[in-house]
Amino acid sequence: MYVMTVDQRGSRHDRDRVDVARAALSDLPWVRPPDRTAGDELQAVADSADVVVTATLRLLGDGHWSVGIGVGPVQTPLPPETRAGRGAAFESAREAVTAAKSTPVPVQVRGTRTDECAHAEAILSVLGLIVGRRSPQGREVVELMDSGLTQTAAAERLGISKQAVSQRLSAAGYAIEPAARELARHLLELAGAP
Repeated sequence: MYVMTVDQRGSRHDRDRVDVARAALSDLPWVRPPDRTAGDELQAVADSADVVVTATLRLLGDGHWSVGIGVGPVQTPLPPETRAGRGAAFESAREAVTAAKSTPVPVQVRGTRTDECAHAEAILSVLGLIVGRRSPQGREVVELMDSGLTQTAAAERLGISKQAVSQRLSAAGYAIEPAARELARHLLELAGAP
C-alpha cells in the first residue's frame, strides 16, 4: 500500500488550501481519499502507484505542498477515516513528509526497500521540478493534452496556432513526461514489492 501525507508549505502566511487540494485529487481511485488530518495536512491511501504519481505531480505542480510517500503494509481493515489508519506505510509517510519540508523539490519516499524508494524519489523529484516550473499557459495546454485532445484540437480550444501549442508543450517539458511517469510508477511498484 501507499500512504501519502502532504503538508501545506508556508501555511502561516497563506490561506488554507486543503479543500482545494482535496477537490483536485478527488477524481483519483483512492482506497481512502484525501482526508484532513491536523490543520493544513492531508493523508490518503492508494493501492496503485499510478494514483500516487498522478497525485504527487498535481500537488508539486500546484507549488504549495510538501509530499511524503510511505510504502509498505497498513493495518486492515482500514478505518473509514484515513487519519485513523495505522501501519508501517503511515509511519513512513510521516517520516517522508517531514524530510520533504527541507528539500529543494518537496517530495520524499520512505519504506523498507530503501534503494527502490530512493530511486522513485529521484525521478519524482525530477518530474516535480519540471511540473513546478511550468507557466500557467504550459499547465493549461498540458491539461488539454492529458484530457485526450490533439494539438490541433487544443489549439482550437485555446484560440492559438498549432505551432504555439507545440512551443508551449516543449517549454513545459511535456515530451519527456510520459516516460518519466512510467518510470516513477515502476519504481514505486518495486518499492512496494514483498
